[in-house]
Amino acid sequence: MQRVLTLVLLLVIVVLQLRLWGGEGRRKVDGLEQAIAAQRLENERLRARNEALAAEVRNLKEGREAIEERARAELGLVAPGEVFHQVIGSEATPDAGAGPREQRR
Repeated sequence: MQRVLTLVLLLVIVVLQLRLWGGEGRRKVDGLEQAIAAQRLENERLRARNEALAAEVRNLKEGREAIEERARAELGLVAPGEVFHQVIGSEATPDAGAGPREQRR
């Protein structure tokens, strides 16, 4: 009786191992490994983005230069005494040979 029980348990173990490592089980493992690799790449990309944002926040909290740069780029800030030059491309205006325009604010 003990010998039969041992053979049945051994057979169950072999069948479970075949299901796990052969056919569908192995495909699932491969798919999960690929998903893990993709998630690690995404995590690394997001970690780098978070570090860049944290550095920008620190810079905005501590430095006047970063605030001024942001104001220039996003709001069009021109400081007193500065001259703003705007160059318009040739496809945007019919008189492309007129040269750059100069505006004083």
